[in-house]
Amino acid sequence: MAVHALQSPGSSESDARRVETSERILDEAERLFRHYGFGKTTVADIARELGMSPANVYRFFPSKSAIHEAIATRMLAMQEVALQRISELPIPAAEKLRRFVVDRYHSTLALMIDETKVHEMVTAALDEHWSVIDRHLQRVTEILTHIMEQGIAAGEFAAQDPEAAARGFKVAVVSAIHPSIMAQCRKDPDFPTPEEVADFAIRALKA
Repeated sequence: MAVHALQSPGSSESDARRVETSERILDEAERLFRHYGFGKTTVADIARELGMSPANVYRFFPSKSAIHEAIATRMLAMQEVALQRISELPIPAAEKLRRFVVDRYHSTLALMIDETKVHEMVTAALDEHWSVIDRHLQRVTEILTHIMEQGIAAGEFAAQDPEAAARGFKVAVVSAIHPSIMAQCRKDPDFPTPEEVADFAIRALKA
């Protein structure tokens, strides 16, 4: 018979408070990052706005980088949810892929133009090569693979390895979805629209 550890009500309440405090720290840190920029915000700034000491913040996050990584995790999770919702729409697989590229392009562009401080935070996160970034990319590949399977089953796409197709598609459209690459490429007058990028990659799936 399996034996399960019993958790006292007090312990449960303590855990709940810890989670609540962690979320408060992340919310305030994200607000400051958005307003002042990631580079100019310190742990002392975050602590001061929360009415606590920097030492108390460090009880929950060992460094500013750890806070940044936790915020990046939340932001990436939102992107994954958006893609998952697209994958579940009652529309052709090709249109799902097109919508993924176009929606991601415009949401990233909005950050670059309207919320430059958030764009700074995102590009800094990508430069860190955190495991959370790798997990996010893997999750995106998994959802795209599912869309490829739908397209192949429906006869929209040629018979092929759906996971390899997902990886290839992701690389083919990277100029329209990767913040750093977008920032460089959009200055080129010949830079294609996200619709053109998506349609080009989708045509390859039908060959």
